[in-house]
Amino acid sequence: MEEPRPAIAVCAPLERASWAVWDMPAVVVSRMYLDALWAAGGMPLVIPPDPHITARPDDVLDRVDGIMMIGGADMHSGTYGAEPHASAEPPQHERDMMEMALARRAAERGLPLLGICRGLQVINVAHGGTLTQHLPDALGHEHHMRTRGTFDGNDHDVDVVPGSLAESVVGQERHRVYSHHHQAVDRVGGGLRVTARSDDGTVEALEREGGEGFLLGVQWHPEADTGSPVIGAFVRAARAHLGAAGA
Repeated sequence: MEEPRPAIAVCAPLERASWAVWDMPAVVVSRMYLDALWAAGGMPLVIPPDPHITARPDDVLDRVDGIMMIGGADMHSGTYGAEPHASAEPPQHERDMMEMALARRAAERGLPLLGICRGLQVINVAHGGTLTQHLPDALGHEHHMRTRGTFDGNDHDVDVVPGSLAESVVGQERHRVYSHHHQAVDRVGGGLRVTARSDDGTVEALEREGGEGFLLGVQWHPEADTGSPVIGAFVRAARAHLGAAGA
């Protein structure tokens, strides 16, 4: 008998896009995220920025079994009380506000939550944390995004805390990942702990202090790695949530 497909909310940005004869704002999600969810047995539901959801996040969370926050443009520095860096990308205020509201409420409800790249940063800021706005300034190198627009050549190792959710997901304490980012966690948000770092000290994974439930943010891109176990573990947690809700 086929296993049930948990519904996964995928938070998507509004971006200018071109297709057929059109060139206009559109809801954009890289197919890699969707392919990874489909392969793991999930049913992705794309959620664009919506001020109504910001005010009433349960309207989405009541209908899904997990939520995935994906990569994309920089969070606006005003969300954590800082002035924007010269490298900052154009702000996406409605996306920032909606995703922070969903991250906070999903954590309160214990709904499985996976943050990828920007998604990890959203989780951190939603819990009162801050970001380093331009890693090359802080680290003196560009190893986390050597080449823009590709994951090729942007791989590196991360060290994972033994006994953490992150370690149980990836199955090892030294894990090879694909990165593509110039910002990262600075001050860690309340109720969160760091469970993976790269060799230069950059925060690579966050999860809930105490480890209850599935709340995991990773700075890397598991959707770009067909051998990564991260999205599969998340979908299994969402399926367990679906099963518990239907019991």
